[in-house]
Amino acid sequence: MKFMTEDFMLHNDFGKKLYHNYAAKMPIFDFHCHLEAKEIYENKNIPSITEAWLGGDHYKWRMMRACGVDEKYITGDATDFEKFEKYAEVMPNLIGNPIYHWTHLELKNFFGIEECLNKENAREIFDKCNEILAKDEFRPRGLIEMSKVAAVCTTNDPIDDLKYHELIAKDNFKVKVLPAFRPDNALYIEKESYASYIESLAKASGLSIKNFEDVKKALKARIDFFDKHGAKASDQAFKYIPYRRLDEESLNKIVEKKLAGNPISLEEEEAYKTELIIFLASQYKKLDWAMEIHVGVIRNNSKVLFEKLGADVGGDSQNDLNFAENLANLLSDFEENDGLPRTVIFPLNPKDHFPIATIGGSFNRANPDNMQNIQLGTAWWHLDHKDGMIEQLKVFSSVGVLSKFIGMLTDSRSFLSYPRHEYFRRILCNFIGDLVEKGEYPADEKFLGKVIEDICFNNATKYIKIDL
Repeated sequence: MKFMTEDFMLHNDFGKKLYHNYAAKMPIFDFHCHLEAKEIYENKNIPSITEAWLGGDHYKWRMMRACGVDEKYITGDATDFEKFEKYAEVMPNLIGNPIYHWTHLELKNFFGIEECLNKENAREIFDKCNEILAKDEFRPRGLIEMSKVAAVCTTNDPIDDLKYHELIAKDNFKVKVLPAFRPDNALYIEKESYASYIESLAKASGLSIKNFEDVKKALKARIDFFDKHGAKASDQAFKYIPYRRLDEESLNKIVEKKLAGNPISLEEEEAYKTELIIFLASQYKKLDWAMEIHVGVIRNNSKVLFEKLGADVGGDSQNDLNFAENLANLLSDFEENDGLPRTVIFPLNPKDHFPIATIGGSFNRANPDNMQNIQLGTAWWHLDHKDGMIEQLKVFSSVGVLSKFIGMLTDSRSFLSYPRHEYFRRILCNFIGDLVEKGEYPADEKFLGKVIEDICFNNATKYIKIDL
């Protein structure tokens, strides 16, 4: 049974025009993802559709657990087909879940399969997908190119040597693969691993690190290193936005205490993170980088699951901590320090949409690209479903300028995840088309077509300052 038509998710005529005439043709700039540059460089065939879909996708793992599937068939030692068959068996149950839509978009776009996946056809689809994945043109670079990807920004720790980014650049791969700076391990002073990480940061920077001032010097060295390798963006993640100011001497003592193996207080942790992110923002501003902030996660909810499988295995959730005043104060201090870069903030809890969007609106300033400097980021993680995307679009357009929105990203580790951009684009076109057909905006196809093209691609390239 065929499922998806050419007008999937498009429920009004004007939205169909916008999608088919404008959105569908645009390339992709995936400015935040978790692909590994090494895998792109080595360009080896993906062993199986099971590896592509279930090798590290905790979105899918959560759904399988929600259907009572034994862990053996999720992250355990079952065969590839046994895992795939269990996933196929789960699939018809995912009514209204984006994974159902993403799975079938991927089957259609990459493999030409339009049947709905289920237990009965699992073997046939498994074999066909594997046969196709074995072809040279379906290796990682081919999958990226056939998805019309112009550039990707990977997510890299400051200590990364960026070896594979260098090799890709020399390899004349026509898709740009740029690093993005992710200093979370240097920010998370509360973690037991902080001291050992600082040793690694010292080695990577070639500097001795004994206090807060040294941490800043080492991170600046690595920022400069990333900049020379084409980085245009940074990303940092917080449980909530901290805000607690403290002088340099006190901060030096906090770092010295932690490196000596002594515990620090919550107040000390917050002060360290606040002062370090203010410093980092100033460095990003000097280099004209964009700054991404992801906020609002409770990590590793299940200690049993974490101890068994580790982090990033489907044990994370939305947080509901309040941080609006902290964010306003932090952005104000960025600005006073002449260090407010273009900033896009991705909350995981929708309750934070309006606070973030309205706080950000207080800091937009004149700029040569006529862009909205501070943006509410696209629906992310537990929100990147239809309702989450529509809600984000409503908030953005209600208190900001939708035509300046930088659009979608995959946030994914999979080379098959690019149909998520198509999914967003269909929802976006339907959203604007609905406003037109309700008489809430004129049916100016030329202007709105340009807006769609900008949101799908052009705005992100201007915002991240990437030359394509």
